[in-house]
Amino acid sequence: MRLSIAAITICSFLLSCSTNKIPDVSNIDVKLATERFEKDLFDTTTSNLLTYLKQVNKNSPSFVENYLIKILTVDPSWPSDTAAAYVNGFIKAYRPVYDDAEKIFSDFTPYEKEIKKGLQFVKYYFPHYPLPQKVITYIGPADGYGDILADDALVIGLQHHLGKNNSLYKTTMVQETYPEYISRRFEPDYIAINCLKNIVNDIYPEKQDDKPMINQMLEKGKRLYLLSRLLPETNEYKLIGYKQDQLKDSYDHEAVIWDLFIKNSLLQVTDKNTIKNYVDESPKTQELGEGAPGNIGSFAGWQIIKKYMQKKPATTLQELMNLDTEIIFQEAKYKP
Repeated sequence: MRLSIAAITICSFLLSCSTNKIPDVSNIDVKLATERFEKDLFDTTTSNLLTYLKQVNKNSPSFVENYLIKILTVDPSWPSDTAAAYVNGFIKAYRPVYDDAEKIFSDFTPYEKEIKKGLQFVKYYFPHYPLPQKVITYIGPADGYGDILADDALVIGLQHHLGKNNSLYKTTMVQETYPEYISRRFEPDYIAINCLKNIVNDIYPEKQDDKPMINQMLEKGKRLYLLSRLLPETNEYKLIGYKQDQLKDSYDHEAVIWDLFIKNSLLQVTDKNTIKNYVDESPKTQELGEGAPGNIGSFAGWQIIKKYMQKKPATTLQELMNLDTEIIFQEAKYKP
């Protein structure tokens, strides 16, 4: 890490600590167990595969069904021998992926601990939220689902955490679904981030509405701020999905970013396609240059939320998440 980046990180951390002291959650009881479903799937040599699978996860029967139908797209109307042949074909094709995952995740304990720590913060801030009590790991198609929040479990697709340089992510099949600016986050240390993101979106589902750009920027900013409180020791660039230098440049040019929205009268725009260009995943923000990351509206919204919380430090997370974005914008008086 370069000194300049380290300095920014340390300053931001000290500033956040001065206004938002990280609570001690070590004594909060959270039960979490990990089930390695992919081991059962890839280690089996039984000929009666489907019957075997239904017996594998007796504690999670709904997952096995969802895995077969939704993740592997097995048609329930298929004859059992056809379905078994289809699943066996997947196992054969993805054996190298399983082998890579076995090397990387031979010990899943560090990731379970990180997820558990995040859940302790969830319990601290949202004591009535029903926490998942298990983690289920699996391997599915690389161009399909990844990490999922199920009714009773955090479901983690290890095929999306093999390291950004894994050859699997360079294939056309994967790049058409997950281009490089997304697949570069297919690292093991994004497991807890994705799990907590899914919980944030479960507590506060994102709404599809026709509100202006600034409102949607602030809604994204709220979720990033909440995520940062649930994972207070995680680097900010990972929370927003930037590269480390992209976040540094964004802070260095925070005023320029804000001017983009002000000078082009974008804050009150309601056109969905225009809004999408600034608050959704994208490889870059064209107007700011080739090196500028996408999702720049969410970055700006996050900074406005931080500004508001610096001015109103007594605001709880529940109050913040339910607060009208117009009020936040007016009272933050954001001007980088």
